[in-house]
Amino acid sequence: MPRQVLVPDPIHVDGLAMLAEAPGVVLHAPGAVTPESLPGLVAEAEAMIVRGTVIDQAFLDRAPKLRFVCRHGVGYDNIDVPALTARGVLLAVTPEANASSVAEHTMMLMLTLARQVVPFNAGVRKGEWRVPSQAASFDLGGKTVLIVGFGRIGTRVSKLCQAFGMKVLVTDPHVPRNTIRGLGCEPVTLGEGLEAADIVTLHLPSNAETRNMVDKAFLAGMKQGALLINAARGTLVVEADLEAALKSGHIAGAGLDVVQEEPMLTPIPLLSLPNVVMTPHVAASTAQGLQRMAVNSAKNVLDFFEGRLDRDAIINPEALRLNY
Repeated sequence: MPRQVLVPDPIHVDGLAMLAEAPGVVLHAPGAVTPESLPGLVAEAEAMIVRGTVIDQAFLDRAPKLRFVCRHGVGYDNIDVPALTARGVLLAVTPEANASSVAEHTMMLMLTLARQVVPFNAGVRKGEWRVPSQAASFDLGGKTVLIVGFGRIGTRVSKLCQAFGMKVLVTDPHVPRNTIRGLGCEPVTLGEGLEAADIVTLHLPSNAETRNMVDKAFLAGMKQGALLINAARGTLVVEADLEAALKSGHIAGAGLDVVQEEPMLTPIPLLSLPNVVMTPHVAASTAQGLQRMAVNSAKNVLDFFEGRLDRDAIINPEALRLNY
């Protein structure tokens, strides 16, 4: 019996080709999916790959045959995991596909702030060609960075920071201290790290434990003149508190790839600050990153149909008891 796979959001053609060429798979992909056909396709879909599509209880009520969802990427804020689990629907992600891309973007944000790229670029475009006698820019080498969250992305960031000659501190209660030391980093408490770090970079999921963690107290605990980098989730940061810390000069700058509400439909106050560099949640969206996420998503779907599952990619393994 054909396996119905629905991909309502655009993904790289290599991932679509894997599914289209797989025996026994009927693929419904962007371009062929219309608003009129979508309800019927949802009702028949056994597996889905999604990017921005919201999967909640109301959606599940319209998808009685759904058994597997793969989120194209690693974050799954748009998916109601308990609702999926209660229905026995497995949720997978692509944990390795975008780690390198996000780590590189993190370094780009650090470098952009440290080397004052935005104001220098703006000055050159206005005809200013000068080397300040007391430049505000600085080398990353010799600086101390605190990595908050030491998963796949955080560990890659640590290697890049070490290559720049930075001292790397790590805080993550879920990672053994010996593991952190084994990668050339120093394990610290959050408070110790904030007090010592010249740059703080966030690499955490958004959940009840981490949401709004970067608040007045967090920012006040940071070293005077430090930088904050967030290429993880916008919901980690209380934007009004960050704005106040930047305006006061306690925080020298922020590099942000994410914000609280996405997409940003109207400019937020942080955009008015000259010491903020912002990109539109594109850290993972390199040509290579998008290709890897699409291919890995397709592989997850095909593995599910074959009964082969990458347990590292499964978010709610407890749903397995309802599938097998």
